[in-house]
Amino acid sequence: MDDHDTIIEIRRPVEFTIDGRTYQTLVRWQPAQDLLLLAGRDPEVYHLGELRQLRPWPVLYANDEIVRIHRLARFVAIRDRVDAREAR
Repeated sequence: MDDHDTIIEIRRPVEFTIDGRTYQTLVRWQPAQDLLLLAGRDPEVYHLGELRQLRPWPVLYANDEIVRIHRLARFVAIRDRVDAREAR
């Protein structure tokens, strides 16, 4: 018996959220822009942020940055800027 015969690869999907909506993936390293597109957000208008435990503000990712997706990670889509009309 070869060593390779005894190795079983178990690939379980990783569950995470973007803007409170749950997603699953087998690919744990993805560009931020791909995650935004998955959530139906335009990467030209939004940036991806990750909410981490006790930090008061999300960690921001550049759209071309590779993001590691952890189990139960919480991501948010953050708009680049707010129009003056929307701020009222």
